[in-house]
Amino acid sequence: MRAALYRDMGEAAEVFRIEEVDRPEPGPGEVLVRVHASGVNPTDYKARSGAVPRPIDGFQVPHQDGAGVIEAVGAGVDPARVGERVWLWMAAVGHCWGTAAEWTVLPARQAVALPDGVSFELGASLGVPAMTAHVCLFADGPVNGQVVLVAGGAGAVGHYAIELAKRAGARVISTVSGPEKAALAEQAGADLVVNYRDPDAAEQIKALGPVDRVIEVALGANLGLDLAVTRPHGTVVTYAAEPANPELPVRACMTANLTLKFVLLYGVPMEALDQAAADITAALVAGELTGLPVHAFPLAEIAAAHEAAEGGAVGKVVVTP
Repeated sequence: MRAALYRDMGEAAEVFRIEEVDRPEPGPGEVLVRVHASGVNPTDYKARSGAVPRPIDGFQVPHQDGAGVIEAVGAGVDPARVGERVWLWMAAVGHCWGTAAEWTVLPARQAVALPDGVSFELGASLGVPAMTAHVCLFADGPVNGQVVLVAGGAGAVGHYAIELAKRAGARVISTVSGPEKAALAEQAGADLVVNYRDPDAAEQIKALGPVDRVIEVALGANLGLDLAVTRPHGTVVTYAAEPANPELPVRACMTANLTLKFVLLYGVPMEALDQAAADITAALVAGELTGLPVHAFPLAEIAAAHEAAEGGAVGKVVVTP
């Protein structure tokens, strides 16, 4: 099969190769999936660049997320799953077979039924961002009736955080940096969208009520605003690391009795990930999850796809093997 892979970490154009490799076969508890779409996330290009290095056993086919059709199953997996349309999560954790190839293998629980009518591109856009959004939102229980602030509502995690929070009965405020991103956050269903660069951003946010929970993409840059708008005993959940570690205003956090949470999907208990996958699929069935604008690249242009994602392309970058 054709696969995009790298043997050393570095710049995309320098390390990626498109090669013919032996197609993997599903082992016990695994499925073989013909990949129709492969999503690119920051975790993928950070691993490839060496910013967040991970061991390479010979070579690495990148990308955790994807969507396709099950073509074979390993021992212990229901043979009736052959032919099932699926979306994939954490495909490349612990082995070399990510989704940037014509086929991939992964544990059957990580290939989740993709509802009829949902595109492969949307299926490949879920995984890391939608599951991260779910964990950030629901780690402490329901958010029904709460006010949730989603920083960066035009990004993939922010997009799904808005949609999942609205589905769960929360009022949602989102911060963005400009009109194009504001339109995307509004389309996702945010009740209020605020440009965080506005001098009166805090006042605009507080007009909808003090915030119970913040889903934060840039803790260092935004903590001052978060503290200004969050109610006492509120929670700020952050899922991304900035180049420089933030300076923590300890006294202000103490005064607010603020809870700070940090989420990295790879360390979340499997039961919580299974619940996230189930809830995301239920939202898909209900038609309550949508996709961001897609920037699609063929497999041969995977380096350009990574460069687009690293360059901050607004929307979702997808590779189509």
